[in-house]
Amino acid sequence: MKKVFTTHSAAQTHALGAALGRRLAPGDVVALHGDLGSGKTCMIQGVCEALQVADYVTSPTFVLINEYAGRYRGGDLPVYHFDLYRLEGADELEELGAEEYFYDHGVCLVEWAERADGLLPEGCCHVWLEHGEACERRITLQGDGVDEVEI
Repeated sequence: MKKVFTTHSAAQTHALGAALGRRLAPGDVVALHGDLGSGKTCMIQGVCEALQVADYVTSPTFVLINEYAGRYRGGDLPVYHFDLYRLEGADELEELGAEEYFYDHGVCLVEWAERADGLLPEGCCHVWLEHGEACERRITLQGDGVDEVEI
């Protein structure tokens, strides 16, 4: 399933992330694609808000992964936030043991997912963010259950 949204502010992009986050469950992986400044981290902040992450969410550009404590249906839920921008290749991601995270019981949010080069689980949710006029973003969600996402 594929669904396309247009947001006109960072707040709307954040809200779309929160709407997606409310649809996620343990074991889900969200692969985010988009140029620098397209809103990937803003959207992830919304997802993390929906998953009740109390920490301030920032992009882990230099450390590759941040782990947050989230909640799901009253229980603890690890949230793994990857930023693959500085990754030199999928081999480096493999060496970090990323596949263990992708097939764990937590939720994985992966910025610059195209750099994972086939390591992401089949059937994960994909999000493409594109710049538009001024603060406008065209955001395409693809995966199971995205037809139920509304902002």
